[in-house]
Amino acid sequence: MTPVLSAHVTVHPRSPIGPINRRLFGTFVEHLGRSVYDGIYEPKHPQADSSGFRRDVIDLVRELGVTTIRYPGGNFVSGFRWEDSVGPRESRPRRLDLAWHSTETNEVGLREFSHWLELIGSELMLAVNLGTRGIQEALDLLEYANLRSGTALSNRRIADGHPEPYGVTMWCLGNEMDGPWQLGHRSAEDYGKLAAQTARAMKSFDPTLELVVCGSSSASMPTFGEWERVVLSHTYDEVDYISCHAYYEDHGDRGDFLASGVNMDRFIDSAIATADHVKAVRRSEKSINISFDEWNIWYNERFERVDKIQGSQNWPIAPRLLEDVYTVTDAVVFGSLLISLLKHADRVTSASLAQLVNVIAPIMTEPGGDAWRQTTFYPFAASAAHAVGSALPVSIECATYDTATYGRVPLVDAIATHDDTTRSAAVYLVNRSQTDPLEVTIDLGGLAFSTPSALTLADDDPLAANTLTNQNRVGLQNNASLRSDGITLTIVLPPISWTEITSSRSIETKES
Repeated sequence: MTPVLSAHVTVHPRSPIGPINRRLFGTFVEHLGRSVYDGIYEPKHPQADSSGFRRDVIDLVRELGVTTIRYPGGNFVSGFRWEDSVGPRESRPRRLDLAWHSTETNEVGLREFSHWLELIGSELMLAVNLGTRGIQEALDLLEYANLRSGTALSNRRIADGHPEPYGVTMWCLGNEMDGPWQLGHRSAEDYGKLAAQTARAMKSFDPTLELVVCGSSSASMPTFGEWERVVLSHTYDEVDYISCHAYYEDHGDRGDFLASGVNMDRFIDSAIATADHVKAVRRSEKSINISFDEWNIWYNERFERVDKIQGSQNWPIAPRLLEDVYTVTDAVVFGSLLISLLKHADRVTSASLAQLVNVIAPIMTEPGGDAWRQTTFYPFAASAAHAVGSALPVSIECATYDTATYGRVPLVDAIATHDDTTRSAAVYLVNRSQTDPLEVTIDLGGLAFSTPSALTLADDDPLAANTLTNQNRVGLQNNASLRSDGITLTIVLPPISWTEITSSRSIETKES
């Protein structure tokens, strides 16, 4: 590989962006498709434990490095009656899930999911239904989950087999209430009032709760910006986060798709600006942070055109929905979105990859069969393991290219991290060029990289993917082009590639 282009990246360790909150590496499990049933839970599987959870999936989730999991939705939560998911399994009702046109058995509920979280070592981020329900139901769930004992609801939890409180600290006040597809969709004014009332009520129980108010479900929504302003004008004093949601897909213009991180950067910057405008108007000393609690690559057009379930008498259980197969190009864009989140570590202090297993997921399973890593698994696992400490800004000098949506975009995107405690550091790089390798020189700005190593995700076929029959087609490979003189690093980035350079390495590489 002979690079024909060069780029220069300078790391600025003396002006850190901010500490990287471990919640940035959260994910999302919704009762949707095969995410729960035949995903994390399959009692008849050879790898199932005594509770019905797949041990092979547990191992992969641990390897992924997930810190927080948002649950149980998503669109699902806006029609969810939490009482259905507690108590003896044999007494739990089956319900229609209008969001995804399916039947919910409630076989896995709060107790079972909490047990699974203990197995994988992740924090629960719980969403309440503000679509078809309201303040009282949210308070009831909070009391059931978090009060130690002494009331009908807390004693009911104890009787249900969970003597200790769940201790949930982070709560989402509904989901995507700006979207007309959402059960109980409201205007910003109406939702803002309801969210404020619910938040005040929940914090009267426990003022230390961290509450997330619904922001826009997409930067392309016609109400984006104004929605945030109105909602925060009602809720600013009561909440801690406003959410952002964003999904990206290749609509046939690969150059445009590779620049998706530009859209995420602008989305975050606009949401922060709006939140800070409300802060200024209210003369508040408090800042609202961003919970980017849904983000991923999602081929939604294909779902709407082909896979959407219809029919008033057709309500399947755990149907195959949103089971996108991710390519190398998808994983490179995915890695660039992680870079965007890290670029905003000072204000994006929580994020949830949507989702975790089978549904637009880094982990796939086959009923009765294997579980395997999708291409997107690798950038997430590597970043979760090594992007620690503080995010460091970088300046980039490189060629640009024209895009239809975002104008001129640099071929290289990058971010760096450094941990004062361990003295470890990492640099993350994306080459958006579809044809040319890039030789990148990195000025470390005084950071010491002890025995640096590099892993790259790339392939001669940008559409290569991991599938049931070829589970290790794509993975991380050692990038032997890395050179270091103690002051700078030099590396060659293949076309359409994501690369991590670290001062130590513990992520599993592609099997040879």
